[in-house]
Amino acid sequence: MSASTSEPAARLRSLVREVPDFPEPGLFYKDMTPLLGDADGFALAVEALADQWAGALDVVVAVAARGFILGAPVARRLDLGFVPVRKQGKLPWETSSEAYGLEYGTDVLELHIDAVLPDQRVLVIDDVLATGGTAAATGRLVDRVGASLVGYGFLLELAFLDGRQRLTGHRIESVMIEEG
Repeated sequence: MSASTSEPAARLRSLVREVPDFPEPGLFYKDMTPLLGDADGFALAVEALADQWAGALDVVVAVAARGFILGAPVARRLDLGFVPVRKQGKLPWETSSEAYGLEYGTDVLELHIDAVLPDQRVLVIDDVLATGGTAAATGRLVDRVGASLVGYGFLLELAFLDGRQRLTGHRIESVMIEEG
């Protein structure tokens, strides 16, 4: 059974609210707030993400801010360290930076240069895979510090936006997949 049609995925999907015209007219924002506010739903989301990745990993990297909410407990469940990737100017130490495109603009992500060590096996976690810009930029930051990017894990994938195309060459696991 595919991730998008499993019983856990169906339960989680029922807790995701769609908000039209946010953050801009014509977009449909996937609001995870109801899912995060449901203790059982939140636990199920963390388990579903983590269970796909049990094995040979050293660290979980996640992107601010919603990625943190899922990445940190996934790292804990896998008994791994957690590394934050933040928007430009938010980290207090020497960083590596990467510009990326969004569905509605551009931004810059940063990673402490010593947060992920060379040859560490890294899993990137984020809440939603849309166009793939944020995840791809995070992957480039991981590559730049010499670590080994094992793959990407997402709670929800918006497959109709074809974000996987920007992440080729790496394993991608999504708990829920929305086709269109």
